[in-house]
Amino acid sequence: MMKYVGTAVAVALGGAVFTAPAMAQNEQFIPALVYRTGAYAPNGVPFANGIADYYKLVNARDNGINGVRIVTEECEFGYATDRGVECYERLKKNGPTGAAYVIPLSTGVTFALTEKTTTDQIPIISMGYGRSESRDGSVFQWNFPLLGTYWTASDIILQHIAKKEGGFDKLKGKKIALVYHDSPYGKEPIALLTERAKRHGFETMFLPVTHPGVEQKATWLQIRQNRPDYVLLWGWGVMNSTAIKEAVAVGYPREKLYGVWWSGAEPDVRPAEDGAKGYNAVTLQHTAGQFKLHEDLKKFIYDKSAGSAKWEETGEILYVRGLINAMLGVEAIRTAQAKFGNKPMTGAQVRWGLENLNITEARIKELGFEGVMKPIKVTCADHEGARTGRIQTWDGKNWQITSDWYVSDDNVIGPMVKEAAAKYAAEKKITPGCLTN
Repeated sequence: MMKYVGTAVAVALGGAVFTAPAMAQNEQFIPALVYRTGAYAPNGVPFANGIADYYKLVNARDNGINGVRIVTEECEFGYATDRGVECYERLKKNGPTGAAYVIPLSTGVTFALTEKTTTDQIPIISMGYGRSESRDGSVFQWNFPLLGTYWTASDIILQHIAKKEGGFDKLKGKKIALVYHDSPYGKEPIALLTERAKRHGFETMFLPVTHPGVEQKATWLQIRQNRPDYVLLWGWGVMNSTAIKEAVAVGYPREKLYGVWWSGAEPDVRPAEDGAKGYNAVTLQHTAGQFKLHEDLKKFIYDKSAGSAKWEETGEILYVRGLINAMLGVEAIRTAQAKFGNKPMTGAQVRWGLENLNITEARIKELGFEGVMKPIKVTCADHEGARTGRIQTWDGKNWQITSDWYVSDDNVIGPMVKEAAAKYAAEKKITPGCLTN
């Protein structure tokens, strides 16, 4: 499936070649790796819609980024890592300057592309996913896990659990299980949970679930037998709603169940109906709901019948996350233009823009995202830029914020990042250092 914003470009798909007019020299090409089909489509579709609509809005309202119009093309990869890599290879050279950046929305694809994008000089925006140690920009110079890594997510959940229990010292002797998608994505929090368990004396259970996650009965029978005090859910797509249904079936309390931010959207809870009530998830800063930006989305896109989603879906969590992801990419291009000029940016120039991204509270308000996210400042040493989140709880109909803000503990995570990044650098024979442009 292909969708375009702006001028179409040539694309090869399934052996056929569709030739379209060449892009103008003042157009910025941004590839869109999507999965609108398959087991993960319920989660992939709203995210892709949010990204597409933000690019449309920038073109329609602002005539592009400082006069440079955005051109994007979707490539369907069904959440399959090999197909995701094929999509990247197919699209990376499109446009007058090649791809500005790539958003894989897949930890597996992010892992697979990390070395390729370094060679190609195209940055990866892996907002809220990917390698947790990739926040170290001196080693992972082209990876940007903006707003939060999986170590940040799991640490915030543990901080919240500890607060409920009366402190980390009260976790001693307790049992915390992780039900996870058996993939690089699902395995990411294991290192942080293991480190915290050593420090605080709680037991861990790590329970993998095979793709796509529709068969979990044996997993939840283990949970019923072992009775963990808390369960963390690291799922995606149908795995999430299946897990909640199985929790209901074995009588595991939903208020003791905490999902990562990719397990905390409407498609994850609605299939379980009232059984999901009380289920919790950490937020990637934002929750559901429409906000100031939606006034412009309605005026410039939806009132003109040009929206990618139904209007009532534009306040849902994954759609909003797509908006935020696209905005961060656009602001990186805008930051790069301030240095290199108002023209289409190369991937290397956008990488500089990402590494110098500084979105203040005032700029967040100007962009229409006030109350949705907090400021983010990226540096070579910190490609994450912000590591805050809250806990939200499903009340049966809507997500409700049920905690104050948490910041992940860098006294714990900082040394883990340093050690893991150094190990990766040694394996790949990388000399750590900051790029200047």
